[in-house]
Amino acid sequence: MILLLITIVLGVVMLIAALIAVYNKDMKTAIIAAGLTSLFASVLYVLLAAPDVALTEASIGSGLTTLIFFYVYNKIRRNNAQE
Repeated sequence: MILLLITIVLGVVMLIAALIAVYNKDMKTAIIAAGLTSLFASVLYVLLAAPDVALTEASIGSGLTTLIFFYVYNKIRRNNAQE
């Protein structure tokens, strides 16, 4: 019963973070919200007894993708400042 409740709460939090990522005007906030969505998904995978998928989601989905998004965001911002 408690696992079901935690799963539902994580699903709702993921949905809220995903909506923030889509509808937010500030790009940094949207990138962080997308990373949080992926991070909560990895926690959900651990609860659903899929640790290998959780590890992949945490490292690639949450970590590497967020890092690449911030790198590209800073690169675009720097190029726009030079023009």
